[in-house]
Amino acid sequence: MFYYLFSYLDKTFDVPGAGMFNYISFRAALAFIFALLCSTWIGKRIIGKLQQLQIGEIIRDLDLEGQISKKGTPTMGGIIILLSIIVPCLLVGILDNVYMSLMLFTTVWLGALGFADDYTKVFKKNKEGIHGKFKIIGQIGIGLIVGLTLYFSPNAVIVENIDSHIDEKTHLEVVEYSQKEIKSTMTTIPFMKNNNADYANLFDWAGEHKQLLGWIFFVLVTIFIVTAVSNGANLTDGLDGLATGTSAIQGVALGILAYVSSNVNYAGYLNIMYIPGAGELVVFAAAFIGATIGFLWFNSYPAQVFMGDTGSLALGGIIAVFAIAIHKELLIPVLSGIFLIESLSVICQTGYFKYTKRKTGVGKRIFKMSPLHHHFQKTAGSVNALIQNPKQAIPESKITVRFWIVGLILAALTLITLKIR
Repeated sequence: MFYYLFSYLDKTFDVPGAGMFNYISFRAALAFIFALLCSTWIGKRIIGKLQQLQIGEIIRDLDLEGQISKKGTPTMGGIIILLSIIVPCLLVGILDNVYMSLMLFTTVWLGALGFADDYTKVFKKNKEGIHGKFKIIGQIGIGLIVGLTLYFSPNAVIVENIDSHIDEKTHLEVVEYSQKEIKSTMTTIPFMKNNNADYANLFDWAGEHKQLLGWIFFVLVTIFIVTAVSNGANLTDGLDGLATGTSAIQGVALGILAYVSSNVNYAGYLNIMYIPGAGELVVFAAAFIGATIGFLWFNSYPAQVFMGDTGSLALGGIIAVFAIAIHKELLIPVLSGIFLIESLSVICQTGYFKYTKRKTGVGKRIFKMSPLHHHFQKTAGSVNALIQNPKQAIPESKITVRFWIVGLILAALTLITLKIR
């Protein structure tokens, strides 16, 4: 809204300062400030409304320290995050940019899916929420839409880095780009010298159908990543501020990746593909970071509100779609390592329990409890599990901060992978 208004004022009346809205850095700063103010300003009001409606979290007694004290804490607070992302983007974003439109659509879609799940739990008194198959269908649906949009949109293109050489005078690497923008299924591979990989190359045997099969495979990869990361964020949302802080850290890394990918000079320095128009994702990332940090004002230990599935499903999906849009989806296992390890802990725990129960008649556990963050909340010996360390239960706030630190390390590693190859 503001972008179009001030662009008109700049071009028509040459209003001093109106041209500032042409700079991504300026609009990103505004988006961050608006999101931060929006989340803190509306947060208190939404929390009060949730308390008035008696929308409290249903707590199962899992014998975790401080767990019962959380009973009755308002949930569905993800509404705060969603509004604090959407409103600033509508105000300062370029709405006809394909990447901005895609991110806003993803936010609304997965936010609505999570809201339906929370609504079923809270108002329908069904602690399981909506049926798992409907949740999966919703996640597959947004993955399909994202993949097809990137396939069909004429504005979702890249400029390939085709060669590089060392300049004899400066002794610096000079990257050469192709002369035209193309639609491509290429992605960036970390740690590899020739860091572009094309999904279509997996189908060299298909001849003239190679590119089509490459795009079909890309859409399937998109569906898998969106579903996996979205569920990973959902599993991580078990301690006060854990999923929120972890998502904010990932948002910073993704914003940096979007900025360098959309600037041909920085992309050339890093020898990565140049993505015209992706700079608008920096504005979205700034709003995302501001919204999550603002939500931490209420969600940090002890939490005044929980985000619920309304927030967690959206946060994971946003991170996944963002990475896919800038062709950095193969960095997700590193950047979203917290989400990955939380998901794996549940998969391994469930699989091992079923296997041992089938073999011996008694199910055994690997961790004292899963997802992994709950493992650290239990004292050794309280549960028969293969891994008993740490011996003493760790306070919730300390677990959260330590996970944040690991998230910071993973984010830094994600960024330096582009240069270490």
